[in-house]
Amino acid sequence: MKPSILIMLMALLTAPAWAQKGGEKEVAAAVEALRAAMVNADRTALENLTADGLSYGHSSGKVENRASFVETLAGGQSDFVSITLTEQQISISDNTALVRHKFQAETNDSGKPGNVSLGILLVWQKQKGTWKLLARQAYKL
Repeated sequence: MKPSILIMLMALLTAPAWAQKGGEKEVAAAVEALRAAMVNADRTALENLTADGLSYGHSSGKVENRASFVETLAGGQSDFVSITLTEQQISISDNTALVRHKFQAETNDSGKPGNVSLGILLVWQKQKGTWKLLARQAYKL
């Protein structure tokens, strides 16, 4: 086999792996942007990072749509002082990414300090070239 054909064959076989790793980096960046937007209560960033049909599930069983999720944070009803994400795993299939991580946060809801420790499943969907949060479900650890 000619070296040029061998190089092309290797490139074709490894391209999906490169795309997957690049996709994981994009999703990880979107997760980090969401974390920062939640801490900063940044309405514009929260709206830009979430899908219109967002289903945001809390560990209490409460489920919010996009408008109520954004308003709860941007309006100050829920106040994250800090959020730390650990043990993150990202799996991508076509235009859908599943992200699992542990979520530890310091809160100051209504002036009352608190701490939360949760497991999280995020569902991201690539829409018009951008990763958007489509669904989230939390559970208590």
